[in-house]
Amino acid sequence: MDSLTYTATGLGKAIKEGRLTAVQALEAVFARIEESEELYHCYVTLEREKAFERAAAVQKKIEAGELTGPLAGVPFAIKDNICTEGIPTTCSSKILQNFVPVFDAEAILKLKQAGAVIIGKTNMDEFAMGSTTETSYFGVTKNPSNPAHVPGGSSGGSAAAVAAGECFAALGSDTGGSIRQPASYCGVVGMKPTYGTVSRYGLIAYGSSLDQIGPLTKDVTDCAAVLEAISSHDPKDSTSMEREDTDFSAALLEDVQGMRIGIPRDYFGEGLDPQVKAAVLKAAKVLEKKGALLEEFDLSLVEYAIPAYYTIAAAEASSNLERFDGVKYGYRADAEELHAMYKKTRSEGFGPEVKRRILLGSFVLSSGYYDAYYLKALRVKALIKKAFDAAFAKYDLILGPTAPTTAPKLGESLADPIKMYLGDIYTIAVNLAGLPGISVPCGKDDKGLPIGLQLIGDCFQEKTLIRAAYTYEQTAKQEGN
Repeated sequence: MDSLTYTATGLGKAIKEGRLTAVQALEAVFARIEESEELYHCYVTLEREKAFERAAAVQKKIEAGELTGPLAGVPFAIKDNICTEGIPTTCSSKILQNFVPVFDAEAILKLKQAGAVIIGKTNMDEFAMGSTTETSYFGVTKNPSNPAHVPGGSSGGSAAAVAAGECFAALGSDTGGSIRQPASYCGVVGMKPTYGTVSRYGLIAYGSSLDQIGPLTKDVTDCAAVLEAISSHDPKDSTSMEREDTDFSAALLEDVQGMRIGIPRDYFGEGLDPQVKAAVLKAAKVLEKKGALLEEFDLSLVEYAIPAYYTIAAAEASSNLERFDGVKYGYRADAEELHAMYKKTRSEGFGPEVKRRILLGSFVLSSGYYDAYYLKALRVKALIKKAFDAAFAKYDLILGPTAPTTAPKLGESLADPIKMYLGDIYTIAVNLAGLPGISVPCGKDDKGLPIGLQLIGDCFQEKTLIRAAYTYEQTAKQEGN
């Protein structure tokens, strides 16, 4: 059996049983990378030597019975805004192109404790600002389903790497759909956990009240295993939650009998591609056949989610990105005077999309506009959370599309930023409300591009999402969909 056809947990099991070694699995991954990376450009940095050293050390621990978890020996890719000790972490920006962290993010420490082997850092939209992975300073990533199309963003490199077989699983970050939307476009599974479930320590901040690290994987079983490995309370992160229900693999049950699923009418109106709509509703019918109770309802406030999100995210970004000034680390422009150095460093170091969002954020936080825009956006955020609370009083989960269309062609979205922002219409409300969401592949359009089904749960209800996603995935597999 070709080792690249294994899922992450399947590979972990094969290594544990001695059918192949962690080093052999890594060799297969690097062979695939050599074959396809030039076309797809999933990675910004590859750490071949360190990865092989790590794989050999992990293999010894597996053989000694010291590492027994499901991810021991599995090659992982990491989004390039998550700090990795001794490995460049650039956020795909010129301003951080020479930044090498001296510590690991908490999520990376957890993966290492699980025995994972980190092979490199994946390409992304600069500072996670974008929906296509085209705003990267290091060039665009292409969709493995069709290289003429984008992989989504901002975690497009991670999603494409999983889809192309250039790793077995990856970590991404999700501020407004940045895990789920590329998962949908690339035909993989992506999950954004409840805010505070995975530590943000070591994640380079974009919108601090919205950012969450999460897994991108080949299937739902892998997703549960990775989420289980990286979830923990972390005293270094003041927003980290203490949870005792993080045994997510226990939710891998084919059982949705009696589960109440709400389908928002607002998610199926204007702007939704007919083929996406048909595939998502067909997936809903699969769950209904398995015993779920489906009901349409009005979620409301959907049209206000995008302006509220971009106001809040840009405001937080303008504050978070103040630290990149060329003084302590990263790119520094030559200038004779301090303020001129700040100005020149930021002008040359940041790309156009990042500058656009910093300007928008600075504007909405300025004294004359703070009440009119930023405070109003915070009130809308609270109302959106209230609308979801009302929905979850009635339903166990909410079902809809992950994105309104399949992956657009390269270059199409960048020409029209508003169109790019509207691509996040079904995902951003989840971040505003701090909820968990998962995207699962549910078919392809007539061009062969993947379509994603999004399931949204109430806070801390990841297990319900995993159970529903696993049931759909297994049933679809049995039916040959």
